[in-house]
Order: sequence, then C-alpha cells, then structure tokens
Amino acid sequence: MIEVLLGSKNAERVLIYVFAREEGYPREIARFFNSDLKSIQHQLDKLEAGGVLVSREVGRTRPYVFNPRYPFVKELKALLEKALLFYPAKEREELLMNRRRPRARGKPL
Repeated sequence: MIEVLLGSKNAERVLIYVFAREEGYPREIARFFNSDLKSIQHQLDKLEAGGVLVSREVGRTRPYVFNPRYPFVKELKALLEKALLFYPAKEREELLMNRRRPRARGKPL
C-alpha cells in the first residue's frame, strides 16, 4: 500500500508490524509475513541507521521500537494507522492480536 513511498514492501511490513505490535524482532516479523529473514534484518538495520527505529538487547533477541526522538514519529504513526485501515480484515486482526504471555504450565496445546 505505502511501499511506493517507503521504497520496498519489506520496509512497509516492518513499520506496520512495529506500529501494530509496538515492538518486534526480525524473526518474528519474517515469520508473520512469510518473508525472507535477511531482507527483514536489512530493513530493520536501515531504519535504525536512519533513526526511525531503535533497538535494545534482551537476552539473545533484539526487539525494535519506534524512536521517540525521531522528528516525524507522530506523522509516521498517523500514516501507518491510516494504511492499516486498508489492510484486509483478517490480516489486520492478526497484526493487532498481540499475545506475548508465556503458556501456563501444564496447559494443553
């Protein structure tokens, strides 16, 4: 949808995912969109170098979030919010459903 503005489909995927879930790490984003992990990592590195996203280390993972000091973060989030409205309903629901709690001990799959 906004890939023309951002330059690639993976850049749009990364930004939409981080916007919808408030954070994301490369393997999680690649798995969600059935995309190549290396291209997602490249986009995350590019967006971090540009100051749009920031990351931190949590164990062996590196979650990315929007940089609150980025001058256009409010405008970018407004654009992503508008773009998310045009995603198919099923994909939008999956993006917004953010389950991160661990499974309870002994709970059946």
